[in-house]
Amino acid sequence: MNTVKMSKGDRVFVGFNYLFVIVATLIVLYPLIFIISASISDPAQVSNGSMWLFPKGFTLEGYSKIFANQDIWMGYKNTIIYTIAAVLINLIVTIPCAYALSRPELFGKNIFVKFMMVTMFVSGGMIPSYLLIKNLGMLNTMWALILPGATSVYNIIVTRSFFDSNIPRELEEAAIIDGADDFTIFFKIVLPLSAPIIAVIALFVGVGRWNGFMDALVYLSDRSKYPLQMILRELLILQDMSSNTTASNTSVQTALFEKAQLVAIIKYGIMIVSTLPIIVVYPFLQRYFVKGMLVGSLKG
Repeated sequence: MNTVKMSKGDRVFVGFNYLFVIVATLIVLYPLIFIISASISDPAQVSNGSMWLFPKGFTLEGYSKIFANQDIWMGYKNTIIYTIAAVLINLIVTIPCAYALSRPELFGKNIFVKFMMVTMFVSGGMIPSYLLIKNLGMLNTMWALILPGATSVYNIIVTRSFFDSNIPRELEEAAIIDGADDFTIFFKIVLPLSAPIIAVIALFVGVGRWNGFMDALVYLSDRSKYPLQMILRELLILQDMSSNTTASNTSVQTALFEKAQLVAIIKYGIMIVSTLPIIVVYPFLQRYFVKGMLVGSLKG
């Protein structure tokens, strides 16, 4: 078998590519390794900088304090509910809308698309949005976090491009000849072929809702409805870890120092706890995500 010999310039180029990939991989891996190591290391070792890669002074104190807090589990439950509901509602709205806009027989579809695209650049702002949520009776409810983001024009455009590129019109015409109506075509032909773009939209919406913080801060006042990110905010900023507030100045200073150390170790543990579900889910959607994202962005 004949092989093509690389020139000196080709070898230099390939070597540079390998070097670039290795450096990029190290840059990406170092923060991940550091966070994992810091979450199980002695807080003093982390704060003074002696722990820079691998764990030092192994301890699970941070995780024990995180998981002993019942508010963490309450936040997890709320966030899971909000995320699942947001993904389902977004798919129910986005997929049919994008499919309709991808059909050539839809009269005035270009006008509809241009009208929707205006909302990508013009927004009413926070105060009008708050007043709208309040007047609709959704203030301090889960719907205030879900319904305002029930769809996204960007997601609709990407999904419409996927349908244009991947659902052959001839396939639909053959189904029509066989007597299939629009609903039959959509549910039995289009949806089974749309797994990649469904995975893309589900991942976009799911990650956005899981990490959502600002809308909960604005619309929710009932602590029992707080998502995980709001609970984590309290743990890092608002939670008072010092139990002795009437001690002498020396005792107060010692308590504040211990609090700062404990906050440091809890901070890294919380990073792991809050991102673990997304990390677990992503590998199952990754193959669909790459295909759907590439194909869905070919045409606009």
